[in-house]
Amino acid sequence: MENMIPAAVLGVCILSLASSALFGAATGVESDPAGTGAECQAPCASSRPHLRVTAWDLRDRTDDVGELVQKREWLLLPTTRGFELTANVVDVQDVVTGKGTVYLRLAPLPGSRSWEGPDFEVRPDSPRGVTVVERPCRTLEIPYEGGAIGRRAALMAAQRALRPFVPRRDGLFLSNTWGDRNRDARLCEPFMLKEIDAAAKLGVDIVQIDDGWQKGRTANSSAANGKGVWDGYWATDPEFWKPDPVRFPNGLKPLVDAAASKGMGLGLWFGPDSSNDAANWERDADLLLDFHRTLGISYFKIDSLKTRSSVSLERQSALFEKVLKGSGGRVVFDLDVTAERRPGYFGLPEIGPVFVENRYTDWGKYWPHQTLRQFWALADVVDPVRLRMEVLNPLRNREKYAGDPLAPSNWPIESVFASVMLGSPLGWFEASGLAPETVARLAPFVAVWKRHRDRLHSGVVHPVGEKPDGVAWTGFVVKGEEGLDVVLFRELNARQDCTLDLGPFGPASSAEVLSPRGAAVVKDGVLTATVLDRLDFVWARVR
Repeated sequence: MENMIPAAVLGVCILSLASSALFGAATGVESDPAGTGAECQAPCASSRPHLRVTAWDLRDRTDDVGELVQKREWLLLPTTRGFELTANVVDVQDVVTGKGTVYLRLAPLPGSRSWEGPDFEVRPDSPRGVTVVERPCRTLEIPYEGGAIGRRAALMAAQRALRPFVPRRDGLFLSNTWGDRNRDARLCEPFMLKEIDAAAKLGVDIVQIDDGWQKGRTANSSAANGKGVWDGYWATDPEFWKPDPVRFPNGLKPLVDAAASKGMGLGLWFGPDSSNDAANWERDADLLLDFHRTLGISYFKIDSLKTRSSVSLERQSALFEKVLKGSGGRVVFDLDVTAERRPGYFGLPEIGPVFVENRYTDWGKYWPHQTLRQFWALADVVDPVRLRMEVLNPLRNREKYAGDPLAPSNWPIESVFASVMLGSPLGWFEASGLAPETVARLAPFVAVWKRHRDRLHSGVVHPVGEKPDGVAWTGFVVKGEEGLDVVLFRELNARQDCTLDLGPFGPASSAEVLSPRGAAVVKDGVLTATVLDRLDFVWARVR
């Protein structure tokens, strides 16, 4: 049975998908809908806007939060009482014209701010519908046309004005051994050299060493015995951030050189000192710049950060700004948002990706469809290339998912990778611990992705279909200058086929399948996708 992806997700009526009057700068109302020859008088001639207000409630501290995005929506009446909104993203759209304004508050999420109170006031009796409440942060007011498609394009353009996408710097495949839960127990030079060899065979761009490369021991270290620290690093030991002389007696340079010889970079975990409202920010910045200048290390995962006050945020911002300026913009920070009060998705959007989740198979808490769900929902408002999303080793801990049809091991590894490939993929595993069959399947697909990723990352990503829940048909359309890319996932359902009207995105005539399996055909602007196996996907380039 054929499954039509709901057009409502695209902000377009299913009966008018091919109508240019519902797309772009047009009014969205036909001149003669009834075929009577008479002009349409209402609502086309009305000067009163029919406003829909949408607020996105975003969540971080993802160690304890599963659902990261909730949308609230109101269709305003002039008689509706005004009300207040606390949110980082609020959209006001005239449903008749498809024109609107989206507001982006560049601040931590509400639960992590140094102030309380609303961000916006909804005023149904005013032409604009919403007013901005002044706060100690920037708020972007972004006009757009073309309904939800235009709104996403405008939001991404605004975010890329703050942090432009740079090929070969952004959207790279990064691996980090912490996801296999050995923590730092195996860290040493021989182990990391083995990791570098294995990562190169897989197609990884950056091999990152998590917590444990340094001389000091944190609270998360397997060797801390409950005595590690999670703040005040400089006071604990002035040599806290020197490479561990036992684990890495030759320093980090042999690892940097080994990675470079295979066309990769080396990345490091780092915890800025948050004590005394980040008073040591300059020491942290100078240290990171020294790693960059002397060793060429450009990728840092930022963890243990605590944004306790407006002074903390100001100094943390100064830290990152100093490093970015000192490196000519070459340094990339992955800002961990899994715990504590931190700048979040929009507090410091200029510095790099957001490290979204710590999920593990060790406690049966990782499922690919859950990560796909969060990426799909966040991509509606966050530039996807700024989302560092995880791919675990799906064959680990299979016994913990016994009888679960959505178990990670039931997903093809290419499908797991594809679920986050429109963002910044994170190989949350020990590459040297992957099964040979996993590497044999994933490496060729990563090679295909790398040939096309600059195009994918340069386009605007639009979530389409049903919100992923493990049984949906779901996916993305990427609209770029060279056409479209369509990535569709068949979750655990009985429907082998689905159709998607591409009319809202522009003309479409042919499809080239780039995924290892699946089929896609375009006829009269409608794409029909076929995925024979559950939990698999198809990726097609549409011209």
